[in-house]
Amino acid sequence: MKIRTRDVPPRAAWALEQAGVHPLLARLFAARGVLAFDELDDGLARLLPPTGPQGLLGADAAARLLADAIARDARICIVADYDCDGATACAVAVRGLRLLGARHVDYLVPDRVVDGYGLTAPIAERVHARGADLLVTVDNGIASIEGVAHARALGLAVLVTDHHLPAPALPAADVIVNPNQPACGFTSKCMAGVGVMFYVLLALRAELRTRGAYGERPQPKLDALLPLVALGTVADVVKLDANNRRLVAQGLRRIRAGQMPAGLAALFDAAGRKSSQATGFDFGFALGPRINAAGRLADMTLGIECLLTDDAARANELARTLDAINRERRSIETDMREQAELVAESLFAEGEEPPPAISVYDPAFHEGVVGIVASRLKDRLHRPCFVFAASRAPGHEGEIKGSGRSIAGFHLRDALDLLAKRHPGVLLRFGGHAMAAGCTVAAERWPEFDAGLRTIAREWLDEAALTRRLDTDGPLAPEYRRADMVDTLHREVWGQGFAAPTFSEEVEIVSQRLVGERHLALKLRHQGQPVDGIWFGRVEPLPNRAVLAFRLDADEWQGQRRVRFLVEGMAG
Repeated sequence: MKIRTRDVPPRAAWALEQAGVHPLLARLFAARGVLAFDELDDGLARLLPPTGPQGLLGADAAARLLADAIARDARICIVADYDCDGATACAVAVRGLRLLGARHVDYLVPDRVVDGYGLTAPIAERVHARGADLLVTVDNGIASIEGVAHARALGLAVLVTDHHLPAPALPAADVIVNPNQPACGFTSKCMAGVGVMFYVLLALRAELRTRGAYGERPQPKLDALLPLVALGTVADVVKLDANNRRLVAQGLRRIRAGQMPAGLAALFDAAGRKSSQATGFDFGFALGPRINAAGRLADMTLGIECLLTDDAARANELARTLDAINRERRSIETDMREQAELVAESLFAEGEEPPPAISVYDPAFHEGVVGIVASRLKDRLHRPCFVFAASRAPGHEGEIKGSGRSIAGFHLRDALDLLAKRHPGVLLRFGGHAMAAGCTVAAERWPEFDAGLRTIAREWLDEAALTRRLDTDGPLAPEYRRADMVDTLHREVWGQGFAAPTFSEEVEIVSQRLVGERHLALKLRHQGQPVDGIWFGRVEPLPNRAVLAFRLDADEWQGQRRVRFLVEGMAG
């Protein structure tokens, strides 16, 4: 691993300090591209506008479509996705539309195994059978050309809200709202599906206000939805640009103040986390996985119902169910990860470099967990990785479903698009983003997919891209090695594209021992002072001195909070 120190523009760091930002935070923010103090303003007024020249293309048309539907008391059905972004987007849509006056709002979430991803013709039939007039997709739909066409043929109006990258042909929906569609001037291209739906609601409220729907009454407050927006945004691992950071900061602020849906409070309790000290880490590693587990192993309706209920007892019951499903998911994941690692490591000899891209298929794998295992494999080997499982959907025997995760420099969806052109018929379906994508392949043609992906990776990735690098913030001054500094860092919004602080420097390893057979507990000497450390997932011993990359954390021992280092990597 090559450890690099981020550049810190001195003028920007100085300007932030002069504006009153803590010196360490000023250095961290400047290294992440923050040049001026006003960029740190996370007030609602600083959010990008939903409509207008810089707004979301189609948001005003979507607002009119929804306002007309509310005016005629139409039945609206939300078609969701089965991940955390889809679940939160669905909950935001249902709660928000009801708040804005819609009396008939229902939702439907596809079954991962039976239905697959997105709006399909059978899903459209089910929506129609429920008596809906307007179908609204959240976190899906931009690739659902056939599904949208079928829904329109059934007489349904269709509003697509999505954030995934579109193909050259767009579905023939009544309205499409997607920051990544052609001609959309909205600058936050990385907004999650839940953020797109939240923005549609902002536009709808403005449209209703223009129509005089509120009269002298105050307009409904949509900020109660921000905790859900924050959760879905972080859990979907989208880039935290300035607008996304503001959405997340606003959601965290409300959660810490106890202002959140009953389901979120119950999920914090089930995960053993304190909502009063909520962080983005809680979204990504505690709440998000519990909601995702429902879509992976059971029915995402459980997750959505947990986010929709206002009954605390019902919320606690659902949260406990989700927690149990997540424990099952972890067990399945462990077995699959170990098997996938064995298969992947068999592809190259000891001492050799792994191939430029890796695909693993085992008929015994569970298709609901392939994405997580692909992510773990990618982290371990620093290669674009796909993990496949046999489809269990009726009528789709002989198909395998894969989920991929990538590294910097290898746009996964573009790679799949090129593979589809070079090998017609290999990919039955595909879609996704730069860093994550999914596809369906005929089982007998999987070797062709594997070879084709490796060829593209060999063409696109050079030695530098295939070398694992960890960008850090350099040495940690000893005066910042304090528990209150940990709290200061944790209160900020960090995540994809705005990385959590990671420091690096040479330390002395005083002692080391295995804990739980899978983690390395360390006694370190940092700039002459003792400090504890732990390296999760590391079993190999360390030398007496090493350059380590680490994050600051604090644990509690006999009523005392102590700083510890969470080790992320070692130079070498």
